[in-house]
Amino acid sequence: MATTATRTLFQLSGVSKTYRMGEVEVPVLHDVDLEIYAGEIMVIVGPSGSGKSTLLNIIGGIDSPTAGDVLFQDRDLAQLNERELTAYRREHVGFVFQFYNLVPTLTARENVLVSTEISRTPMDVDEVLDMVGLGDRKDHFPSQLSGGEQQRVAIARALAKDPTLLLCDEPTGALDLSTGRMVLELLDRLCADLGKTIVLITHNNPISHLAHRVVKLGQGTIAEARVNTERTSPHDIQW
Repeated sequence: MATTATRTLFQLSGVSKTYRMGEVEVPVLHDVDLEIYAGEIMVIVGPSGSGKSTLLNIIGGIDSPTAGDVLFQDRDLAQLNERELTAYRREHVGFVFQFYNLVPTLTARENVLVSTEISRTPMDVDEVLDMVGLGDRKDHFPSQLSGGEQQRVAIARALAKDPTLLLCDEPTGALDLSTGRMVLELLDRLCADLGKTIVLITHNNPISHLAHRVVKLGQGTIAEARVNTERTSPHDIQW
């Protein structure tokens, strides 16, 4: 089913990004226009070097555009200073990466608890771990967990601070098909049940069938944008 979300959460207009390496300029994004709606899953696909991670970092306030506007609820991130960007990331954004970045000396529960300490409105840690199916594994250390379990801890950590937006960078990239489907099913439920807005980038085109909307990047520009009128269940996705 296509998304019924209509409220614009993000609006990017004319966004470009060029990195400077000495006297050499490396253009990465070129004049990108994009809207992200509240309560949807958007999948951004494209090959390596197409600008996916740079775009995600700009949305997440980790990087700033060279040109263009990045409006979050009518506030231009491109005009914020470092303190304001830090507050934006802390209060509104949860990050999930391909590699889990868990603290090895902390238990699953303690890894999640860390993120709640920087949130104004944190969720209950034990409830979040139950939500991701790890209530009985919360006292285990990362080395005692499978890859899929570690990724679910990472998702719980991102979710526990109750962000407006979940940004996922190749969240199934280090997982096998079965485990990857479990992670996608969890993200799908977080969108459907909690109304979380999820932006997921991947080079794996079949994952795009999960999305409400799909954006295909090529050489730093939007080559295609489409609505999935019929979404595919995570359990039916093949790659």
